[in-house]
Amino acid sequence: MRKPLRLIASEPDEVEIVSAALQDAVAQLGDIKWDRRARRFTLVVNRYRWEDGKRGPGWRVRSALDIGSVTAVKSSRVKQDAPGAVVSVLALVFETGEAPGGALRVDLSGGGRIRIEVECVDLILADLSEPWRAVGRPDHGGLDA
Repeated sequence: MRKPLRLIASEPDEVEIVSAALQDAVAQLGDIKWDRRARRFTLVVNRYRWEDGKRGPGWRVRSALDIGSVTAVKSSRVKQDAPGAVVSVLALVFETGEAPGGALRVDLSGGGRIRIEVECVDLILADLSEPWRAVGRPDHGGLDA
């Protein structure tokens, strides 16, 4: 049995670690939620388990990224009216603002982007399910080390 991943980020330099774990995660747009009242943004994905190593097709697991202290969310090139559309996460990037705040940018395949303005870095990434065998290993044309 594989140990579930649980990551917490509270500093800008920790966002890069969460980003690495989210690379090549896939999600339906309907699994992206912003609770304006609670000031939380949640992204539920099928995450590729890069931490399992380089052999075989690998594994995927259902995971959730929860972002707190959210003040605003904006998106570009994301179909708001297509909840079943599938997107792939390329990266999660912290853009520095007035400390300790800034914005978290979720870069998606196809040029889509979600910008989440935050008062501070407040992230949790947690696996929610048992892993299952992936259909294949994401390929970056020899870019992954």
